[in-house]
Amino acid sequence: MRTKTIIAFHAHPDDEALLTGGTLARLAAEGHRTVIVVACDGAMGAATEPGALVRLDELRASARKLGVARVVHLGYADSGHGPILFPDPADRVRFVRAPVGEAAERLAAVIREEGADLLLSYDPNGGYGHRDHVRVHEVGARAAELTGVRVLEATLPREPAIRIARALQRVRLLRRYDLAALDTSFSSRADITHRIDVRRYAAAKQAALAQHRTQLGKGRGGRLHRVMAGLPVPLYAVLAGREWFVERPRRPGPRPIPDSRE
Repeated sequence: MRTKTIIAFHAHPDDEALLTGGTLARLAAEGHRTVIVVACDGAMGAATEPGALVRLDELRASARKLGVARVVHLGYADSGHGPILFPDPADRVRFVRAPVGEAAERLAAVIREEGADLLLSYDPNGGYGHRDHVRVHEVGARAAELTGVRVLEATLPREPAIRIARALQRVRLLRRYDLAALDTSFSSRADITHRIDVRRYAAAKQAALAQHRTQLGKGRGGRLHRVMAGLPVPLYAVLAGREWFVERPRRPGPRPIPDSRE
């Protein structure tokens, strides 16, 4: 396979490790150029506040663990995940308020500059429905229209995700979570086109997750992150050694990255 350039488009710092960390590490190890583009800096305040600066620094540290060649921030603020959408900071707009066309042009500029062969984006549900994740799907799809780049949408198979969530609730690692919400989250197993075996890169993926230290102790998600980051690597590989994608639209011919479909 010839050397390719792959851009992984994500909503926030730490999403890159959770959703595509193993795939990025594998592609980099196989000699391909990998780039992370993040829409938001992960902070609710000004871009110059310590929280924003720290989270982008954590992203760069994560990228180094994955062998990623470049990190780009599109310049937007985090939109938050709740019923209230806070006012925009003085220095930039929240991602969900940014016009899709404007954000897509920013992403398309990076795609053209890199001569990218493949864009990793999100499924239409934005995984679990976070408004910034849904907007990543919308912006990624529009940027693909503008550039013609091939797209794989990062996701999870919905059915096993539901089983895992139930198991986590039983051991009290996932409390007060509405499991019914998973019925419309992620993607049906039947829709998934790529199942990537990243078990050999579990150590790099876990090390990347551990760089996001500000996120390892916040709420139920932070507790789960902390547990995952602290697992023995062989066990982490069992739990996080596969990554899934949907190709839209599906194209005939060679697959853009090697996979191990079930």
